[in-house]
Amino acid sequence: MASLKIAANCRKVVCIGRNYADHIKELNNVRPKRPFFFLKPPSSILPPRSGPVLRPAGVSLHYEVELGLIMGRTVTDLPESDKKGALDAVAGYCVGIDMTARNMQDEAKKKGIPWTAAKGFDTFLPISDFISKDAIDDPNDVELWLDVNGKQRQRDSTGLMLFRIPRLLSEISRIMRLEEGDLVLTGTPKGVGEVKVGDVMKAGVHVRGEEAKEGRIEVSVEEKGGLFKFEET
Repeated sequence: MASLKIAANCRKVVCIGRNYADHIKELNNVRPKRPFFFLKPPSSILPPRSGPVLRPAGVSLHYEVELGLIMGRTVTDLPESDKKGALDAVAGYCVGIDMTARNMQDEAKKKGIPWTAAKGFDTFLPISDFISKDAIDDPNDVELWLDVNGKQRQRDSTGLMLFRIPRLLSEISRIMRLEEGDLVLTGTPKGVGEVKVGDVMKAGVHVRGEEAKEGRIEVSVEEKGGLFKFEET
């Protein structure tokens, strides 16, 4: 499945929040007692080799590298105990960078209002090419990494997830059905931070110490332009 097809077939992007303990600490967030999630629009997906991430005016732009699950069938009310069923429902994987307008998100949190806008700009989800299940035999034991301008910013194992993939898919599917082509982002490890115009991000995934070449992302940051400008109120 080509990355362009991932974007074309995706009806929703479901993002797991606060799924790595050290990331929770670095943002001074509260550790959840159960998985929670938010949505990004499919229009935010930026396939590889499709151009830069665009930073809106006034925005503090942060990166968050994540392992993505590409759903292969419809899932509703999946029991948490059905670990085989959960992994069988996944068609394959990708690496994604959940871009966030952090100052917009922080202001929304303070006001107690939704922060969809902080996650939903066009180009705010660069993804890799499709990674087959043959390349990742255990998605709970791979290493995610992200560099900015050649300097390592994030590098951690998915084994550090607070909630494993069966629990995540079970929790989501109790609330809304997951459909073929949907993309589930499983959370980001520690090391998130800001990128500026002119920076270049590279990200990927290692499986048993070897890089999965299909999982490589390389994308630059440019100014968005247009009418939008964020101003704190």
